Amino acid sequence: MDVHLRDLRYFVAVAEELHFTRAAERLYVSQPALSKQIRVLERQLGFPLFDRRPGGPVLTAQGEALLPRARELLAAWQDALGAARAAGPAVALTVGMQTAVGRDVQRDVLSGFRDRGWRITLRLVPWEDPSAGLADGTSDLAFVWLPLPGAGLATRTLARERRWVALPAGHRLADRSEVDFAELDDEPFVALPRSAGPLRDFWLATEARGGREPRVGAEAASPDEVFEAVVSGQGVVLIAEGNVGLYRRSDLVYRPVRGLPAAELAIAWRADDHRPEVAELVAALTRGGHPQPGG
Repeated sequence: MDVHLRDLRYFVAVAEELHFTRAAERLYVSQPALSKQIRVLERQLGFPLFDRRPGGPVLTAQGEALLPRARELLAAWQDALGAARAAGPAVALTVGMQTAVGRDVQRDVLSGFRDRGWRITLRLVPWEDPSAGLADGTSDLAFVWLPLPGAGLATRTLARERRWVALPAGHRLADRSEVDFAELDDEPFVALPRSAGPLRDFWLATEARGGREPRVGAEAASPDEVFEAVVSGQGVVLIAEGNVGLYRRSDLVYRPVRGLPAAELAIAWRADDHRPEVAELVAALTRGGHPQPGG
């Protein structure tokens, strides 16, 4: 049986908080997604980890036995990760991202740091992790779309962009130059996973629906899955204007949407990470310019 480190991290957080909502905030995930994942883990293990009581969850005997060993495994992984990073260049940073960024936000800035000998690795993180790797330490910084769940992350906005809609070619609205969001209100939408938390709601535009629940035709965990679902007629999807050119397809049509606030692309990092190299990279990305000499 294979259990992901993420699942152990979720278990430890709930065991230490004994409160699903507080644990979810600590992990930057939604509370329903955390509860669901703990139940999945319990099914995998074949025994309950918690007794769900009105006053909050309580560890079972099996959970009590697993907790110290789960902590040891997580600590050993962090030690191994630190040792691996220390074996590399003096400055090595991993930058998480959940979609292609483009917009020249990253290319010129990151290449400038690489020219100075920094090793900067870009990694694609599934939308199941709305922190793009910041929560578990596998990313040092991350390009993210706001809003982010929970606390403990710092962000700076890099770009504000209008939201567009991706439609299958031949859709009833495909011949419009622009689309009012009200015309999409009854359309099925392709949604991010529930674990994406408030980001799922943002790209479903729940704030513009006047309290009406969106129709979800499909869920998707990656851009490829999203666009395949749109092409197959399972739903439409909102997309940031800057991503339109990055995901051009002959079987899709993109149109700007009126009546929605802009999307915000940001650089995020852990608020308690005070390393000067993190601050320097954030400053350079925010300026949109090149790194300062030295370092």
